[in-house]
Amino acid sequence: MTVEVDRYIVWPGQALAYKIGELKLRELRAAAEKELGPSFDLRAFHDALLGNGALPLDVLEDGVKSWIEARKKAGAAGAAKAAP
Repeated sequence: MTVEVDRYIVWPGQALAYKIGELKLRELRAAAEKELGPSFDLRAFHDALLGNGALPLDVLEDGVKSWIEARKKAGAAGAAKAAP
């Protein structure tokens, strides 16, 4: 615990960046869960997050939004094929 406190005292920007990233990831996951509903797949979501390596948060957000739309379209296409 002391090491963490010392790190935040010496490097407060690191703690802020970490927390902002955490909040953005939670926001993106909540959006994906809401949009995809029961078809939300946590492993696929993680692949979407990590697939392009380190990215600025705005670029990551755009990528996740594109991934959500692609998953919705794939789900809609699958549902259309299943319909009689």
